[in-house]
Amino acid sequence: MPGFRSPQINLYSRDLHRAAAFYVGMGFVETFRTPAVGEPVHIELKLDGFKLGIATIEAAQEDHGLRPQGDGRWIEIVLWTDDVDAEAGKLVSQGAPLISPAHDFLEGKLRVAWVADPDGNPIQLVQRKE
Repeated sequence: MPGFRSPQINLYSRDLHRAAAFYVGMGFVETFRTPAVGEPVHIELKLDGFKLGIATIEAAQEDHGLRPQGDGRWIEIVLWTDDVDAEAGKLVSQGAPLISPAHDFLEGKLRVAWVADPDGNPIQLVQRKE
């Protein structure tokens, strides 16, 4: 049985509101934002079963130590799993470079890690801890 589910693409933007409005104008519907109240740092949108996340560059840098450029060249694949540490370990043992080690996020609600594919594209692994 595969260890992953619910694939998603994340984009990083210098103007989160402008980017989200662009995709809403294309028919996407907002399904999640964090924080729920106040200025968001991440918004998720959905269209016909496809999930798109948009996050601020600052949040990626401050929360995870990532360095997206926000120039349209940095996207990531997001894969949900039941055990981020185990799946990240498997991928690293198979040769995937570790970009950001597993760590808790969103007040401990999620556990996340990043690895890279053979071309250097980032893959975020996410585990719900609740």
